[in-house]
Amino acid sequence: MNALNIAQIRRDFPILHQQVHGHPLVYLDNAATTQKPRQVLDALENYYTQDNANIHRGVHTLSERATASYETSRQKVQDFLGAQHAHEIVFVRGATEAINLVAHSLGRSLLRPGDEILITEMEHHSNIVPWQILRDETGVKLRIVPFDQSGTLLLDEFDKALNEKTKLVSVVHLSNSLGTINPIEEIIQRAHARGIPVLIDGAQSAPHFRVNVRELDCDFFVLSGHKLYGPTGIGVLYAKTEWLDRLPPYQGGGDMIRSVSFEKTTYNDLPYKFEAGTPNIAGSIGLGAAVDYLKSLGLEAIAAHESELLQHATARISALKGVRLIGTAEQKAGVLSFVIEGAHAHDVGTILDQEGIAIRSGHHCTQPVMDHYGIPASARASFGLYNTVQEIDALVRGIQKVSEVFA
Repeated sequence: MNALNIAQIRRDFPILHQQVHGHPLVYLDNAATTQKPRQVLDALENYYTQDNANIHRGVHTLSERATASYETSRQKVQDFLGAQHAHEIVFVRGATEAINLVAHSLGRSLLRPGDEILITEMEHHSNIVPWQILRDETGVKLRIVPFDQSGTLLLDEFDKALNEKTKLVSVVHLSNSLGTINPIEEIIQRAHARGIPVLIDGAQSAPHFRVNVRELDCDFFVLSGHKLYGPTGIGVLYAKTEWLDRLPPYQGGGDMIRSVSFEKTTYNDLPYKFEAGTPNIAGSIGLGAAVDYLKSLGLEAIAAHESELLQHATARISALKGVRLIGTAEQKAGVLSFVIEGAHAHDVGTILDQEGIAIRSGHHCTQPVMDHYGIPASARASFGLYNTVQEIDALVRGIQKVSEVFA
């Protein structure tokens, strides 16, 4: 495994080379969204300046080129995730829409009052609210698996929660607010032993280390392109063929049909049954370019680099007086949440911004996690493949300045 050439990588990201409030930008908000390399920006520009046309429906050259690029991106994502078939890759707006798709289609076809959906206490709101809506509409029940003070999921409680009424387990792979990497292989095995399908929220994991859905044997896997160094407004639902065949379409309209009359509609083949209307063609092409970029660097090298950043940041920040880390699980990735004594997280973010440092402040769309720790919010630094040790040190200096202000 070759180490990343960070200086060369940073040249690929135009946005990083600017000053904010007179300081070089230190971008540490990668869990919210990642920046885009020139290769992705070029792919978007090329589509709009050379191939802009609707797909699947035209016989003219531009449409055929756009369709080929769109479907090539699907194949790239298939390879990136290790899916068996390209038709198991459904393009959606993001991980949130992918979860809503599964919840809506499952609820309409397979779930009955009293059935149970199992999630964890550390889920993002996008993996809580769709199931709550489903609960309120259909009478299914939502069961929650807790985690301990370190942010480690309690697998014994997971086992206790599984029963004959459990119809789906939906669990985050990598927590966006704690950094915890959940043992999803074990979770999938335990659920499958009872015949229960599993959905994995991979919005945070897919950009940071290798994921192979066939090796995991998950039934569903979701991701967001904008967290994968790709464009906003594009995401992926991976689902096993048998599930895509069983589930009804999420939306109706053009391109998801084979034939339409006022008496009957026949749905299109997979994956188009779930891709109603004109999709985000440029976004899909940009996502394909982002996948190419990540593969060129190597997911193992990215994971190793970000692990070094996390270790360095954890050692330095945990040594600061009056600073408490939130989420100290043994298995973690590049997310570091913290609170500073006497300072609200929003004040922390504002002062750091004056130093040119971009972090996230708030509940991170994980309010139950904040409730678990009895805090209204936390500050969160999250690392990407282009971040450096020097940027971590700048963050530490910024935190020290915050502490001085509120001392």
